Amino acid sequence: MLVAAAAGQQAAAKHIPQPSPQSQVFIMTVKTVLFVCVENSNRSQMAEAFARMHGGTEIQAFSAGSRPSGRITPNALAAMQERGYDLTAHDSKGLSDFNGRQVAAAVTMGCGDECPLVETHLRVDWKIPDPREMPPEEFRQVRDLIETKVLELLQQLQGSAIEPRGAQ
Repeated sequence: MLVAAAAGQQAAAKHIPQPSPQSQVFIMTVKTVLFVCVENSNRSQMAEAFARMHGGTEIQAFSAGSRPSGRITPNALAAMQERGYDLTAHDSKGLSDFNGRQVAAAVTMGCGDECPLVETHLRVDWKIPDPREMPPEEFRQVRDLIETKVLELLQQLQGSAIEPRGAQ
């Protein structure tokens, strides 16, 4: 009886599909990205939104300001609504919440901010113009520049090409 049971187990084991040599196992590591500008009301908010839109489950995106305004500008709300993203769920936050926190990348928007107390593997300064007083068309150009830079950063962090959603 034991011999028959053992033979049955061996036969069943032969029918278990084995991984092919082409299959690979990937361990997903979530990377945290922090976008920083002075007021956390335009550029850093849009960067956070694009990172959330394009980063998938592999990216955790946040934004903060060294002197947060406490609000997100109507132009930023409108510009991101055009892209199907609702910034009204975001808050203008202070940088102090991230002091001592480890992030994969800390990105400043070119506004002279630094975040020396944020621990990071990658510090980047994008030198993006402040769109606060720009007319809508110029504001959209800044928004689009931010999206391009976010996609480049995500590609760098994830090690593979990421296309904007809806791009073919």
